[in-house]
Amino acid sequence: MAIIDGNWVTAIRTAGLSAVAAKRLARPDASIAAFIGCGVQALSHLRALTEIFQLKRINVFGRGAASQNAFCRNAEKMDLSVITAQTAQTAQEAIQDADLIVTSVTLSPQLVPFLDARWLKPGAFVTMTDLAAPWLSESMSGLERIIIDDLEQEAGMPEPLVDPALVHGDLTDLVTGKTVGRQSVDERTAFVFRGLALGDLAVSGLAYQCACEQSQGTLITS
Repeated sequence: MAIIDGNWVTAIRTAGLSAVAAKRLARPDASIAAFIGCGVQALSHLRALTEIFQLKRINVFGRGAASQNAFCRNAEKMDLSVITAQTAQTAQEAIQDADLIVTSVTLSPQLVPFLDARWLKPGAFVTMTDLAAPWLSESMSGLERIIIDDLEQEAGMPEPLVDPALVHGDLTDLVTGKTVGRQSVDERTAFVFRGLALGDLAVSGLAYQCACEQSQGTLITS
């Protein structure tokens, strides 16, 4: 039916899942966001979060000054004039005063965990798009509420994202009310997820429908 850019679909789907979780797990008055990782996912999450929260500042930490500065320039191109973008010298500096934290660190066999959940201030919400790989596992107990994307999928995985004893439920239960969201202003919360192929399919179908309705794209005939 259509050929759609998979990178675009992944960026939209991942940020969309985080936004759904953030609506229920983050403080509504969140105004400072931190991004650990400065690639496509960081930008798609910035777009999604600015639709929900009145952000005033973003802290950025990535692989070198070049990637950090590029992210800040791209943020400026999004016409987010009310937001101040600043780079951080360390990951701790970036997240310690943030209300919303997005981690999208590139996964590799050489990755050594370097983020500590105990750095998070009371009331912070973090979405981990990178399987929580850059987070120190022993620090995850510092989070009062952890939600994953799908309990059934997670049960079949050889290695859990986080200690199952720390997980309060999945995204479906959070949306339907079976699992409660944030319970206090000081609660530290997190959304840790692998992603679901069904999400890609849903976004792709919606993109195709919108393209047809708006006469976008290029029609290919046999």
